[in-house]
Amino acid sequence: MRACGLAVLLGVLGGCASAPVSAPAMSGDAARPAQASAWIRSELYFAVGNEDGSDRIDEAHWREFLDREVTPRFPDGLTVIDGYGQWRFREQGRLVRQRCKILVVLHEDRARHRADIESIRQAWKQATGHESVLWSRQAVEVSF
Repeated sequence: MRACGLAVLLGVLGGCASAPVSAPAMSGDAARPAQASAWIRSELYFAVGNEDGSDRIDEAHWREFLDREVTPRFPDGLTVIDGYGQWRFREQGRLVRQRCKILVVLHEDRARHRADIESIRQAWKQATGHESVLWSRQAVEVSF
């Protein structure tokens, strides 16, 4: 019985391995193209609370910032991810662990969008007194 089951399993797996693999096709809809080039995935990292409980930005404050500074600049869509990370002050050698909000925006690679993101970073630093907002960006292919 055991050998029979193994033979069937190997036959099934062998059939799967020999089947041609094709990449999924990108398809669009009436409002968006199937493919778009020259798009960027921007990620912004906003500290919202240190592990020791200091420098806490509550959810209402974050939502207010999102509504006031981010949504008007990127009304077509965005994603916010709750995160947790750490970094070290170079000069002090002190390790800081903190909660963060990661804002992900997919946008065309245009000067206006880069300026909008820089305005968002500056607004957060001014509102919170934080020294930085990490901005990571990379080219992406998108499909809607």
